[in-house]
Amino acid sequence: MKLTFDKRLGRILVKRKLLASSDLEKNMSQSKNEGISLTDCLIAHDVVPEADIIASLSAESKLPPVDLDKVSPEEKVVRVFSEDQARKYKALPLFKINNVMTMVIANPFDIVILDDLRRLTSCEIRRVVSTEKKILDAIQRIFNVEEEEMDKVLEDSISEELELTDGKEESKQEEDELTGEDAPVIKLVNMIIHKALELGASDIHIEPYEKKILVRYRKDGVLSAALNPPKKIFNAMISRIKIMTMLDIAEKRKPQDGKFQIRFEGRQIDFRVSSLPTVFGEKIVMRVLDSSSINLGLDALGFEPQALESFRRCVNASYGMILVTGPTGSGKSTTLYSALKELMCVEDNLMTVEDPVEYQLEGVGQVPVNPKRGMTFAGALRAILRQDPNKVMIGEIRDNETADIAIKAAMTGHLVLSTLHTNDAASSISRLIDMGVDSFLVSLSVILIGAQRLARKLCDLCRKPYEKLPPLEKLLYIGFKEEDLKKSTIYRPGGCGRCRDGYKGRFAFLEALEINDEIRRMTIKKTPALDIKKYAEEKLGMITLRRAGILNVLRGRTTIEEVLRMTEK
Repeated sequence: MKLTFDKRLGRILVKRKLLASSDLEKNMSQSKNEGISLTDCLIAHDVVPEADIIASLSAESKLPPVDLDKVSPEEKVVRVFSEDQARKYKALPLFKINNVMTMVIANPFDIVILDDLRRLTSCEIRRVVSTEKKILDAIQRIFNVEEEEMDKVLEDSISEELELTDGKEESKQEEDELTGEDAPVIKLVNMIIHKALELGASDIHIEPYEKKILVRYRKDGVLSAALNPPKKIFNAMISRIKIMTMLDIAEKRKPQDGKFQIRFEGRQIDFRVSSLPTVFGEKIVMRVLDSSSINLGLDALGFEPQALESFRRCVNASYGMILVTGPTGSGKSTTLYSALKELMCVEDNLMTVEDPVEYQLEGVGQVPVNPKRGMTFAGALRAILRQDPNKVMIGEIRDNETADIAIKAAMTGHLVLSTLHTNDAASSISRLIDMGVDSFLVSLSVILIGAQRLARKLCDLCRKPYEKLPPLEKLLYIGFKEEDLKKSTIYRPGGCGRCRDGYKGRFAFLEALEINDEIRRMTIKKTPALDIKKYAEEKLGMITLRRAGILNVLRGRTTIEEVLRMTEK
């Protein structure tokens, strides 16, 4: 594509007598050797002035030129693109009036690019032209804020202080250390946090590199770059966050964990903070824990009706153990909290032991783990069982001692809910046995194991049906059935100003293995996990993770690529 445009530009410049034919061949060869475009080559070697190149493109395409050094794009409009998209198309949104967006482009002759821009923005495009260099320079200025732009960002950012709701007195005393020259850093950290909350991000990453700092937000399970503050303020930023989190400012060689709370738009938001020493400084990751996000209930999580029925039936059992498994960030805790909210009643005593307490639930006794003070999972669980509980949630079963106490609690009249790190439901049985729990005790106590994943949802406004599906053999290998493909439409991501690369939001899907007598016998015999899974699929009709994902693809809720990314066959 670039070579075609270079040739066309060369012919235009020769036609307008700005470049001789012999010079064109020489510069084309030189640009290829240097790995740059013809435009950059001509400008770099002072062969043709940049203004003349822009004027020539404008005259040939009959589109107005624009000087990006004098034009400032509207902030709301320019952010309709990600930086990667802007660089890919060498295009930048400038203004928007009604449904018409003014867009500066480097290649005015590519109709495919124009169609893509219309699709991505859901607008009619009014094109103006400039050179590739001018556009890429503008993208760098807008999406990568360097030191000279930082003052403007701080001026435009939220000026009010974060309302800390815990540790306020201590933080206020230490905050005096960041006044004067470092006062803008407080404002910058506030802005980073507020922006994350406005976007609905689940995590904030502040990462130091040799010459820059990278701030990234995780939204819908995917990280994206947000800001590049100057490296010189990095230490002040880390100190500010440590003050808010009540961590040791002087300690920079060991990992530290902490938390803080703020009030945002009338609700309390908890942040769990982790610092980790790296080659170029301490990396900070802040997990956003918004209790309003769990006011959904089990029905809104996205489970298949069959899996939801099994899960709800076991949640309402009088005793036994329910395990939810999956990797970090798969929504296990949210599922357990949703279950707890359904279980809450005056007649029952609900207790949890967590590391740390992620969401505060009124009506539930929640105990945070604190190993430094001798409060381990096992120790806290022993104490909880002396508090006359009916139902107990354990944040995670990590060791034999915790597993053993939890199993015995489930066998003595308590309903125990917990999480485990395994790939699928059947593997959890082997995992408990490998941790040293007797297979007989596992068979008697566990009543259901759910393996869970979170997948991105397709944007309803811009999703598009596949014009040509992958080969049938490949779809059948993935897990589709021939009858599936006859009655359903499979969609792919589009892309518009209201979503992220064609996806918006996430949903959970669950593989629910309800334990029956045969599986108990298989557990006692230590039958391999693959055989247990095969039995559950063929005899019990269990919907596996892969199949649950495929069913959502057939509903138009997500894509084949997303299901393959999140599941194993």
